Amino acid sequence: MKTTLTLLATILLASCAGTGGTASNVKPYTSDMCALTDNKLGSMGTPVTKVYGDQEVKFCCKPCVAKFEKNLDANLAKLR
Repeated sequence: MKTTLTLLATILLASCAGTGGTASNVKPYTSDMCALTDNKLGSMGTPVTKVYGDQEVKFCCKPCVAKFEKNLDANLAKLR
């Protein structure tokens, strides 16, 4: 029983490793403005952070995420 619990704990810890922050291969979003509207992050409440492929993107609010994703490829290209 002790071995089983130890194994489960090890698996759980391994599956959680690296999920507390931005992964090292993700390019951080360095602007303090919304990726869609250019509103200051935090001006519409808590900013929303999403990761698309290897790029982190931040938005001023949830509605901006939906609008950004409607034309995802073009909007990501603008960030690059």
